[in-house]
Amino acid sequence: MTIRFDDRVAIVTGAGVGLGRSHALGLAARGAKVVVNDLGVATDGSGMSSDAALAVVEEIKAAGGEAMAHGADVSDPAGVDDMVQRTMATWGRIDIAVNNAGILRDKTFGKLSLDDFRKVVDVHLMGSATVSHACWSIMREQGYGRIVLTSSGSGLYGNVGQSNYGAAKAAMMGLMNVLHIEGARDNIRVNVLAPTAATRMTESLIPADALALMAPETITPGLLYLVSEDAPSRVMLGAGAGCFAQTRVYETQGITLTGDITPEDVAERFADVADPDGQEELSNAFEQTRKYVINAANARGLTLDWT
Repeated sequence: MTIRFDDRVAIVTGAGVGLGRSHALGLAARGAKVVVNDLGVATDGSGMSSDAALAVVEEIKAAGGEAMAHGADVSDPAGVDDMVQRTMATWGRIDIAVNNAGILRDKTFGKLSLDDFRKVVDVHLMGSATVSHACWSIMREQGYGRIVLTSSGSGLYGNVGQSNYGAAKAAMMGLMNVLHIEGARDNIRVNVLAPTAATRMTESLIPADALALMAPETITPGLLYLVSEDAPSRVMLGAGAGCFAQTRVYETQGITLTGDITPEDVAERFADVADPDGQEELSNAFEQTRKYVINAANARGLTLDWT
């Protein structure tokens, strides 16, 4: 199987440097027409320049590909709409949206201003939602779409000083889960990439000898699979240094209490609540509700017809 993107059009946000640049070059090398979106800001979101995006466009063109630059702020709906309209005017379709743009404003929670919390959430979460929403109706009408949301180990597992970043990155799982369900009918597949790479955002946090193993190019192959024609959907793919792993959320079988339930009952049985034996993935929120109600009915000897 050879993965190609001939006649596909991709928007990659934050594509001027680092992971986004690697993703844009990887898509173009396999035939995609690429919108290189980058606001050209520093890692904290300050400043603005089109130089980086234009440089990537020139790299793609020099290699024989097609690309255009756009400097939309992903958290600005008007700018994103302009980017989408220009893409449609140029190429007439949008097949792939790679939501990669992001900033960092790290501080421990007690020292972090709510303005800095809100700004990071706006760029990562609202930016991903804004770009995906602008492409959504186009993808539905085409009957084809591939969307990737970028998460992080900080969102999935936590990291000191990154409550804003971690909250935004954890939200990608919830957004993916819903878009996966809503997009399935129209062949829109939605996945999460959780990368750890040597980029401007991580270079001060990772030992120099480790950085050498963590080039963005070791992650992009996973991204290319997640946006391919035969891509899965509702997958969280961890990637870094050539390693790839799937992150899943499981729910334990748990317990069912009846009668006058007290917090002491929960505390006494918490080992059983947390017992991983028989744990399973749930495909949607209603499946959890159904599980709880059926368990409660069975514990009370009730017959419940809920198939």
